[in-house]
This record gives sequence, C-alpha cells and structure tokens, in this order.
Amino acid sequence: MRLKWQFGIVFLSMGLLLGGCQSKAITGTAPKATPTTFVRSTTVHTTTDRKDQQQLAKFISTKLATKQGIYTNYVDTAQRTTNAATGHELLSESAGMWLEYLATQHDYQKFRTFYRATSKTFGSHGQFSYRYDPRSKKRFAVNATLDDLRIIRALNLYDALTKTSHYQQTAANHFATLQSGALKNGRLYDYYDPQTKQTAKTSSLAYFDFKTLKYYEQGSQAGKKAYREQLKVVRGGYLGDVFPLYAASFNWKQLTYATKALNTSEALETLLHLAEIGELKTTSRTWLAQQVKGHKLYNGYSTAGSVTDNGQSTANYALAAMVFATAGDQANYRRAMQLVWQGQVTTQSSPIFGGIGNAKTKQSYSYSNLTALNAAGY
Repeated sequence: MRLKWQFGIVFLSMGLLLGGCQSKAITGTAPKATPTTFVRSTTVHTTTDRKDQQQLAKFISTKLATKQGIYTNYVDTAQRTTNAATGHELLSESAGMWLEYLATQHDYQKFRTFYRATSKTFGSHGQFSYRYDPRSKKRFAVNATLDDLRIIRALNLYDALTKTSHYQQTAANHFATLQSGALKNGRLYDYYDPQTKQTAKTSSLAYFDFKTLKYYEQGSQAGKKAYREQLKVVRGGYLGDVFPLYAASFNWKQLTYATKALNTSEALETLLHLAEIGELKTTSRTWLAQQVKGHKLYNGYSTAGSVTDNGQSTANYALAAMVFATAGDQANYRRAMQLVWQGQVTTQSSPIFGGIGNAKTKQSYSYSNLTALNAAGY
C-alpha cells in the first residue's frame, strides 16, 4: 500500500476537522474541449484478466466498500496511527480509484451514488480531505493533491463515456479550488490546509497527473506556461540512464530534489503519468521490463539504484502493467499481470477470497486491490 509519507506528525498540530464541516467550492471555468482524452483507445487485457477482475471487484464491493468509502484494510485496527491510515479508515485515494473502475464498467448509477458519498465523506472547502476515520468521525484537514486530481479525472471520464456534461462544472470547480491552494500559481504542492492557508513545501513527482493538468491548463497562455513548468520539474528529477527512475520530490524553497530512498509505488506512478503523455523514456521502460521479467521489482530503492526494501507488492506489478499497457507493450503487460494474479486469494473458504492479500493473516489493503482492479481493465 502506498504510504502517505509526506503527511507526518506535523498534522496532529494542525488538528482534525469534524466530519460535517464543509464549504462550497470555488466556481471554475470548464474547458471547451470534450474530455475524450481520458478514455483509453486500446484494450490489452484478456478474458482471464476479465474473469479475475470480476472476482476481485466482488470482494471489494462486498468486503471493503461501505456507504462512506472503501476500507483501507479488510482487518480493522484497535489503534490508529498519525502517519498513515489503517484498518477501517477511509482514503480519498481509494474513492478515486473505485470511481474510475465504476466509470469504465459503465456502472453509472453506482458511480453517481458513490461520488455523492465521496463528497459527503471527504469534501472539505471544495477539495477532498485525504483521510477520514468513521470510528471517531474525524476528517484530516489536508488533501493529497494526486487524490483530488484522480477524482477530477474520474468525473471527466464519466462525462466522456456517457457523452454528457453531467460533472463538467463540478469537476471544473474542484480544479479551480486546487488552483487557489495546492496548485497555486501553477506550482503543484503535495497538499493544502484550508484552515491554516498553508501549502506543503514539496511536490511529489508522482502527483503530477499530466493528462488531467493538461486538460485544464491548455485553454490559456498562462495555463500552458504552468504546464510546461510542471513538466520541467518532473523531467529535472530524472536520476540518469543507469537507474532511470525519478527523484521522489522537489523542494520549492531549496529548489532541490529529494535524495531519500524511493517508494516504488510512487516512482511507478510517475512513470505512468509520463507514459500517458508520451514522455516515458525508453531507458525507464527497459529497466522496468527487466525487473518484472526477473520478478525483482522491489518496494524501495536508493537514488543510486540499490535496493532499500526487498519486499514486493502486487500493487507495484499492477502499476508496471499499466505503464506497459499505456506504452503499447502487450507482452510485458501480460507478464506483469500474471504476477498480479499470483497475489489473488483463491481459497474459497477464506473471508478475503477473490481479493489481493494474505489468506493466513487476512490482511488485504485497498491500494493493492484497487490498483490490480484497474490494471486488469487496460
């Protein structure tokens, strides 16, 4: 599961908002272009992927999904932690990924119902709180900008697939709200706190969802300039041909890239966003193919390329599959998806049957499940 590492203990001092506290979004201007760019034009999944995806979707909808959101883990926890959501806490990250699935499956009524629930659970000052605890009814004050962009993308995907403008204004309002906070002056920050009016000092390179950014920024010269600068920031984080991934983040105050170890899930999100706009480097794709072929895609790397966490994650192989599919590499997509399905529980007596997880411990995380679910639809 991708950890929200950037949200440290500092947020405890920022305080938590009660679940019912919301305010209206800023009114934005919807792009003139139809959002057809969000619809994938090619299909690479197989009938086996489709069958396994259906079983996985059944597990998520019956064991993780609630009227408020998606549980972070099938197993609840007695104690909560500050740094990351656990147990039956809810994440806007999961909500956006589930909305994407519902849209692609043309389950439009469930999409509308779940989006209303997402707004009620996470909606805060026009943006989405990244985390909500239904046990205490507390909502974290800050958003996670990638998660907001993912929800905005899902809304546009719905409109594109239904050939309507049902969410056109809603999505534009959400993006305009980001522009007043976490996307201020074209700079993409990890989060914005509407209580303190403060942004993060960093930009996680994984958070630059270029397809969504371009859709909203291409309509003006200022927007186009912002997009070019955003792309420049990510390109500048390239670590080199020997280890062809990207730095974790960029610090705006110091104008430097982070030298800390990479979380592989976030590193692959960066590659996926670049692949979606035709910016994936051949060196990056080749490196990723080598790791997948050797079943050596580890959970963490130093910026020099040495392994810092030798664990492996189904979610990372699912992300790799998405990168390959987007790049038109069907052979490596198939290879990655075969590894994804190795993480699916096939013991029918298990309460997490059909899900991605550990049948013995019953640990089953939303991020792994939802990433695998959406990768299977490519």
